[in-house]
Amino acid sequence: MGRLFGTDGIRGIVNEGLDGELAFRVGQAAAIVLSRELHHKPLFTIGKDTRMSSDMFESAITAGLCSVGADVLQLGVVPTPAVAYITVDSGADAGIVISASHNPYEYNGIKIFNGKGFKLSDSLEEEIEELVLNGEKLSSGGCGDVGRKIGGRREHVQSYIEHVAQSSPWPIKPFKVIVDCSNGAASYTAPELFEKLGVEACFINNEPDGVNINYRCGSTDTLCLHKEVVARGADLGVAFDGDADRCIVVDELGNEVNGDKIMAICGTRMCAEGWLKHNTVVATVMSNIGFHRYADTHRMHVLCASVGDRNVLEMMQEHGCNLGGEQSGHIIFLDRATTGDGQLSAVYFLGAISGNDKPVSEQVSEIPYFPQVLLNVPIEGGNSVKDLIMADEEVHAAADLSQNKLGENGRILIRPSGTEALIRVMVEAETDELAYNIAEDLTKIIKNRANSIIC
Repeated sequence: MGRLFGTDGIRGIVNEGLDGELAFRVGQAAAIVLSRELHHKPLFTIGKDTRMSSDMFESAITAGLCSVGADVLQLGVVPTPAVAYITVDSGADAGIVISASHNPYEYNGIKIFNGKGFKLSDSLEEEIEELVLNGEKLSSGGCGDVGRKIGGRREHVQSYIEHVAQSSPWPIKPFKVIVDCSNGAASYTAPELFEKLGVEACFINNEPDGVNINYRCGSTDTLCLHKEVVARGADLGVAFDGDADRCIVVDELGNEVNGDKIMAICGTRMCAEGWLKHNTVVATVMSNIGFHRYADTHRMHVLCASVGDRNVLEMMQEHGCNLGGEQSGHIIFLDRATTGDGQLSAVYFLGAISGNDKPVSEQVSEIPYFPQVLLNVPIEGGNSVKDLIMADEEVHAAADLSQNKLGENGRILIRPSGTEALIRVMVEAETDELAYNIAEDLTKIIKNRANSIIC
């Protein structure tokens, strides 16, 4: 088996590499590695999303943790950022989330936070991975040394909801909002949160059944939300993904407002009021050219990290920034959270637009947008093949030639997915047609090169 940890923890198809036995060993290894410097019995929080496999992994990881002496606070179904917050708020030593985020239900994953609510460093992940994969029996304590489950779930989750509800720097108007919970973790927290915000909220896709998480709904598919917002005459819609660490907005006309535009709206108001640190937003290489041009005209600097919330956070900490995120809607408000939080992003956005009497569509229309096409190329053969393609001279030459055609009003980005067996091709251009044609040509070249490498 290759490397376990990707850009967002461990992720895979259930019972095809990611199974209960592996989860048990991850629990053991995490407890061993993360409690080495402790002089007390370690306490881990653990939360999960609504996939049918999450119960199995919760039990397996809990058993692994307890077998080597860690106590476990099971939080049940909660958003990923809730686990990070509760880990810190409860004084736990680490937190574990069972979720595959925006992926279909047949996937699941394991994310680990340290006692400060941040994702683990590469070195700690490597230590855990080594223990999991070396095949040796991991030491377990005697009967008197095992851990146990402890109670307190309800009050801890309530504390998280209160924290998010009180986080807006600005008063929130009584908007009419449609909330798409993606049949995921937000189904268990969003109703109470939006009630506390004082808005008129209607909820859709909030009846999880174990398999419908992210299915034709949520932040990755806003068509359903679009229809509901328009049909009900709402002021806007808000969509989360399966573990509610992402947020995408839909305006009153049904148009999607992505992470770039959410950061632009929030960042502009933060900057105008003097508390956007260094007047800087950390985005990623995927952020649209239009976002950069808007930021320039509003006295905001933009730094670009590699794709992935870990990379965004590292750059934010390096440069002392308090706002950063991804076009996908994974946004970090570092003054209030240690990781991306979709519900927190919704609260900030609602507060930011409340200071303007214009409808949402008019507020975001000031942010230019260059047509952007993203195509995925499935890759067989694992990360080694992806690495060879990324270093391939023919692929580089084709990308350079296409970039010359686009000039300053276009951009090409080819990158390997950190969580799936894909090469992603992104093209921005002045027209949809030009962007699509160039992206399609590049994907054909990548497919041919991949076939040559595999053969």
